[in-house]
Amino acid sequence: MRYEVKGTPFPVVTCYLERGEAMITERGAMSWMTDRMKMETNTRGGFMKGLGRMFSGESFFLNTYTAEGDNQFITFGSSFPGRILDFNLSGGRTIIAQKDALLAMEKTVEMDVHFKKRIGAGFFGGEGFVMQRFSGNGFVFLEIDGDVVEYDLKAGERLLIDQGHLAAMEDTVQFDITTVSGAKNVLFGGEGLFLGTLTGPGKVWIQTMPMASLVDIILSRIPPSRN
Repeated sequence: MRYEVKGTPFPVVTCYLERGEAMITERGAMSWMTDRMKMETNTRGGFMKGLGRMFSGESFFLNTYTAEGDNQFITFGSSFPGRILDFNLSGGRTIIAQKDALLAMEKTVEMDVHFKKRIGAGFFGGEGFVMQRFSGNGFVFLEIDGDVVEYDLKAGERLLIDQGHLAAMEDTVQFDITTVSGAKNVLFGGEGLFLGTLTGPGKVWIQTMPMASLVDIILSRIPPSRN
């Protein structure tokens, strides 16, 4: 499978497939394709697997597009301004991503719900509590809000983060929750009571404008209606 990512600020990824190769995506992510691509819709793993995806922000059903001939291609488009990140999971690599990040993946990639096991992260983790885990062998393409900043954390190195800005991380990175110190900081700082902590070793990908934050900004600037 070959691919190329094009466009800004609404990027697309075009995957070039040979006979028998297949891509899996959510409903509605396909933008255009050649006429020898066969589409099949299913839960890919049964009812419980589909239910788990719904809980992580994805669709109950997934679409599988299989090339029925050589030299076929299919294009998947981002649904909001941002970036498309490509991850090669060969060699046992595993990526943990925000819960609605999936754009498309090869059929050899497995997607599972990833929960934070610690109670603090569960109750107070916000966007960081329920995430998605991608493993297997092949490429996965993720939608990222805004631009991306990448850090390679050393063992024991920590990064504090507003949870909504966490786009993805390697599974060697530990994610947890810490409280903001100082009553004034909590009440007037505007960052809330809790921050996420990322502890290395491993790579993390930070998104500059979470979609939820963008929506809040837009809504705050809409004047109230007058009846």
